[in-house]
Amino acid sequence: MLRTYVITVSSEKGGVGKTTLATNLAIYLKALNEEMPVTLFSLDNHFSVDRMFRLQRRAPEGDVFDLFRGKNAEALVEMGQYGVQFIPSSHHLSAARDRIAEMDILARALATSRLAGIVIIDTRPDLDVFTGNALYAADRVIVPVKDAASLENCRHIYQFFDRHRLSRRPLRVLPCLVDSRIRYQGPFNDSYKLLKASALKRGYRCLEGFIAKSPKVESLNTNPEGKIHPILSHAKGTEVHLQMTNIARQIYLGAMDEPERRLEQVKQGMSDQQRAREEDFQNRRSALVRHCLLCGRPLISAEGIANAGYFAETADGRLRGYIEEQCFTDTVFRHFYRTRRELASGDPLREIFREAAQRSFFAFRRAPNTRQFFQQQLSFYRFDEEGLEVSHKKIDLPAWDILRAEEPFLFQVVGALSAADGLLGDDFLLVARVSSDFPEEILYTEAYDGFRRVSARIAGQLREND
Repeated sequence: MLRTYVITVSSEKGGVGKTTLATNLAIYLKALNEEMPVTLFSLDNHFSVDRMFRLQRRAPEGDVFDLFRGKNAEALVEMGQYGVQFIPSSHHLSAARDRIAEMDILARALATSRLAGIVIIDTRPDLDVFTGNALYAADRVIVPVKDAASLENCRHIYQFFDRHRLSRRPLRVLPCLVDSRIRYQGPFNDSYKLLKASALKRGYRCLEGFIAKSPKVESLNTNPEGKIHPILSHAKGTEVHLQMTNIARQIYLGAMDEPERRLEQVKQGMSDQQRAREEDFQNRRSALVRHCLLCGRPLISAEGIANAGYFAETADGRLRGYIEEQCFTDTVFRHFYRTRRELASGDPLREIFREAAQRSFFAFRRAPNTRQFFQQQLSFYRFDEEGLEVSHKKIDLPAWDILRAEEPFLFQVVGALSAADGLLGDDFLLVARVSSDFPEEILYTEAYDGFRRVSARIAGQLREND
């Protein structure tokens, strides 16, 4: 079974025969090897693929947009005419274009699928995020050109590969819709020779041959049934049939001879990334203080993390650990909200604070403009989910020995933020609510990176306050 080989047909210029090439290439490749799976889908919204290959009239199980939403590719595939599999086209791509930024979503989806053989992707005449995803996943990129303008647009695809540090090796230019009747004076006396010479001059590699302009082939898209007919069955006596045969054979032999596969590289990269993320998680976990940062009671054992309500870390990362929920709430209300009575577990104030904490970050830091020993004050900030300040309270700090003897919870906070001279420095302790069922979640890459982004944003605001 041929390991998955991805072909992307792409051009920023419309009307160059891109979809005709992609759809017919699928049929010719299947004809070359009937045992080889060939799968086709389009990221354009003209539904030519569906009109050409659909056998059944039932509603599809999904469409190409579902690939970008994490659905398994093999669950979306339909068996079509001529033995070619296809994934239905989608109406939703244009509307979703601005909500997608990553260029590797499609490659990851295909790399983790069970699709085999050759996968052909027809793209839209626009170098948007969907076309970018198709280029990023490709073992071979065929760029159809029919004139100087479309050849000039090739540079954007080459720039895409350079920008994303991809090898240019997959890229091939193919002159299409060439009018063989046109003749020029000089060594490049027809359109094909002129386009190929211009491509080579720019440093572009070309497939051997070209696809001619053919009224017969153009008529295959227009008929009373609204069907799109393939060249192989309805234009076999044309010059284009021989040209498509030649192109398909080149592509097939190239796929057979290519030792590496783009999706295998992507899959290996995903595995390496997962391994690195796991190492980062374990490193962050091993650096945790094993007791509550305020009361000192053990929170972390071989069995896991228990009774943790909040995660806390200094901005410089030197101190990292968890805080019991009751310790944190009692410290905040006792010292910053001046609530002297004990807050029971069901107390309305505790519940209101607990609810607000789900959408907040908290920070302890030296109060602004209090750098001298006799001025020592501690600030308590509340920030929203984006790291924007919501409220700010500050308290005067007693002498060090009094603080240690009478306010042990507060003493732990001040100790974490004090420099070698005993004065509060510029660092701050950022605190975030965690799930009591899964407190380790914040140590995983996505959540922890979000925590650090908010920390950096808060650091900038605090510097402006001084």
